[in-house]
Amino acid sequence: MQDTAQGQAPSANAQRLLWAGFMAILAAGVGFSIRGAILGQWAEKYGFTMTDLGQITGGGLTGAGVIILVGAFIADKVGYGKLMGLAFVSHFASAVLTLASDAAFAAGGKDAAFQCLYWGMFLFAVGNGICEAVVNPLVATLFPSNKTHYLNILHAGWPGGLIIGGLVTYFMNPDDAKPVAWQIQMSLFMLPVILYGLMVLGQHFPKSEASQAGVSYGQMFAQLAAPVMIVLLIIHAMVGYVELGTDSWIAKITGSIMDSKQKGLLLFVYTSGLMFALRFFAGPIVEKTSPLGLLFVSGLLGFAGLQLLGDATSVTLCIIAATVYSCGKTFLWPTMLAVASERFPKGGAITIGAIGGMGMLSAGLLGGPGLGFKQDYYASGKLKEDAPAIYERYKSDEENHFLAFKVVGLDGAKVGVLDDAGKELARANEILKKEGKSDKNQETLASWWSEAEKTANEDKPKVGEAGLHGGRMALKLTSYVPLVMAGLYLLLILYFKTQGGYKQVHVGSEIKNGF
Repeated sequence: MQDTAQGQAPSANAQRLLWAGFMAILAAGVGFSIRGAILGQWAEKYGFTMTDLGQITGGGLTGAGVIILVGAFIADKVGYGKLMGLAFVSHFASAVLTLASDAAFAAGGKDAAFQCLYWGMFLFAVGNGICEAVVNPLVATLFPSNKTHYLNILHAGWPGGLIIGGLVTYFMNPDDAKPVAWQIQMSLFMLPVILYGLMVLGQHFPKSEASQAGVSYGQMFAQLAAPVMIVLLIIHAMVGYVELGTDSWIAKITGSIMDSKQKGLLLFVYTSGLMFALRFFAGPIVEKTSPLGLLFVSGLLGFAGLQLLGDATSVTLCIIAATVYSCGKTFLWPTMLAVASERFPKGGAITIGAIGGMGMLSAGLLGGPGLGFKQDYYASGKLKEDAPAIYERYKSDEENHFLAFKVVGLDGAKVGVLDDAGKELARANEILKKEGKSDKNQETLASWWSEAEKTANEDKPKVGEAGLHGGRMALKLTSYVPLVMAGLYLLLILYFKTQGGYKQVHVGSEIKNGF
């Protein structure tokens, strides 16, 4: 274990591995941010509904969740260095498959493109998951005396990646102008991937605290059955739902509120910058309170921020609401990892990996698809009630499902054609004509638009209003998740108060009553 007790400088190896981990998480943030910005291009080109897009983004997060769990269970056996090499390979393969979606669409239509994008995002998330399975227990091992502080610094890489990806897409996706091809944008995440690969070359990777102390795998797994650990797993499932699930949609929704996708993107960059800066100050904040106190306040701010966003009607109100929400979500993910590691160090990579995996699985299976479905549900419901004839023109041909719920949402391709008055559709058809090719999907859409264009001026305000309503309702309903989290954090604070207060447990010490 590196000698990084408080008051002593971390070794060069510890510092390099910390920043390599930071760069790996930054790569995930770049890819995630760019993907969120190009969802509209995918919807228009391939005819996806919001639920379809939610399933694609969810597939990526689901893959990360599974791999974090698997990676955490085998990390000390396989070795952290080998796993980081595998992460690099996964990231590269994901880029190849994602970029093949155009060819798949030409050969097999919407379903084929969906499969390429879904599994491409899945492999991207596999790389992200392997990285997270390694770097979280690694940093907890390298900095055992100050886990909350350094895990928050490590995870500042996430908003750092969101900032870079957001700025790239801001300049490549201008309002009222043709965006740069999404394939070029999506490829840019490979730059930080190459950097983290170079940074880990030749470095020594220690095993977890528990492995170094001789704790058996059976003892590590036993920590997952502790009552407080079970509560932490449940809470972190909520963290994944509200943070990563919302991040998949937030720029699009706020862009609708402010009537400009560019303003929505800049707001996302601003809030990411706020998160990036704040995560470097987690240590001093925790010294004045406690990890659970910080999490409790974060839950309340998350609830307030999403409620305010759901009611925002201007750019100024959006900025205020997004600031509150950003402050609320900043410390949730890394501080939850720190609490799990501080209270259950005998779990090694397994307990901290289970926390991260649970959050990713929840975001992928519930968060991304759930927010997409809520938007479809409330947008289509409002349009169907206010203007049933317009709803019939723009509804999808397929029914969307989420858990036990069903809805026929609005067709993303049709809404996209309406938004730009058919300009992109005409351009694509002209290219096909020059090349002497035909595309059944394009022909069907063009035939539909030849009729829908007659009522476009009447339809556009109603469709836009319905989409905005769907986004607002999705945010307001999601706000109750961090409110429940705040209640659970308060219960944990009260529990630990009966035990003499929250304290960090060390590998050699016994945890009373299995807690």
